Amino acid sequence: MAVPAAVVVVPLGILFFISGLVVNLVQAVCFVLVRPLSKNTYRRINRVVAELLWLELIWLVDWWAGVKIQVFTDRETFHLMGKEHALVISNHRSDIDWLVGWVLAQRSGCLGSTLAVMKKSSKFLPDLDFPCLQVLGWSMWFSEYLFLERSWAKDESTLKSGLLRLKDYPLPFWLALFVEGTRFTQAKLLAAQEYANSTGLPVPRNTLIPRTKGFVSAVSHMRSFVPAIYDVTVSIPKSSSAPTILRLFRGQPSVIHVHLERHSMKELPETDDAVAQWCRDRFVAKDALLDKHIAEDTFSDRELQDTGRPIKSLLVVISWTCLVGVGAWQFLRRTSFLSSWKGIAFSLISLAIITVLMHILVKFSQSERSTPAKVAPSKPKIDGESSNRVEKKEK
Repeated sequence: MAVPAAVVVVPLGILFFISGLVVNLVQAVCFVLVRPLSKNTYRRINRVVAELLWLELIWLVDWWAGVKIQVFTDRETFHLMGKEHALVISNHRSDIDWLVGWVLAQRSGCLGSTLAVMKKSSKFLPDLDFPCLQVLGWSMWFSEYLFLERSWAKDESTLKSGLLRLKDYPLPFWLALFVEGTRFTQAKLLAAQEYANSTGLPVPRNTLIPRTKGFVSAVSHMRSFVPAIYDVTVSIPKSSSAPTILRLFRGQPSVIHVHLERHSMKELPETDDAVAQWCRDRFVAKDALLDKHIAEDTFSDRELQDTGRPIKSLLVVISWTCLVGVGAWQFLRRTSFLSSWKGIAFSLISLAIITVLMHILVKFSQSERSTPAKVAPSKPKIDGESSNRVEKKEK
């Protein structure tokens, strides 16, 4: 049964903020004291610590809202998930695609070592494209997420150094890359279709045109130590409402279908241009796959795998609730904090700030509010020239 979002927003915001500060403090201490002595030891510790925060969001999906994420892939790939390094590319259709990826990583046992390429502002307070509390952004920074400024002149060297740092990562990791560059909306689709028509490219119906520079760089620098690319396609069946952050807070369930296809890194061509074309071809195939899903309401070419619903996230939320609750009770019992007008005013202001931040998180997580697509139409070109123009348009 759905509940008002405010019933969950305020208490969950308080719990998440306080537990996040604790996690950030532990991460900072380990970063200063452990990392200079042993980077791999720091990474192993940080993986466990970061999960203690991120599992709260997994709980929101699994146990509060009861969202069912159904994974369609072959059995061999399913058993390899979480046991090897992988570059993950996906369409960016829903408001919670990033959270779906976290759920899959948690099921595969590599949530704490899951990384992503993200915009630099995601490290800070809620923004238009990735609305997270600052404690979450800090935890990602300590976990070696790659933050870019969306300017290739500035980002090329940053991306290269960040990718090469992962060469000696001691545990299986996933690096997620949304190569469309922004979330899917109808307005962005129309812009992409107009651009495709003007350049002679395949006209997309369910995806945006991928921006391949980041993908080419990732393949170029990681092909020697990352054995696989996971091509993920996310779609919502007709019988389910599209999942959103707001629906999660209200406890409203959804069903999400995830199609996962594994490609060996050795299969990819050697030249940058050919790798870019491989990526575009994958999105053409992804578009056709989504057409098929719309018609059949399932991914019939792959077997449905049982991912279960691990209890770990529930135990973590219960533990944090007890720790924060006991701490707050002891603080209030030993002080006269709420016995004065100043204490009461401070508490009310703090609750108001947390409520506003969580309200921003909900509102700006909606796809229609994300950054507009920057795709400008141009004059028609022949096929060979069209591919070159796509690269020039990408950031």
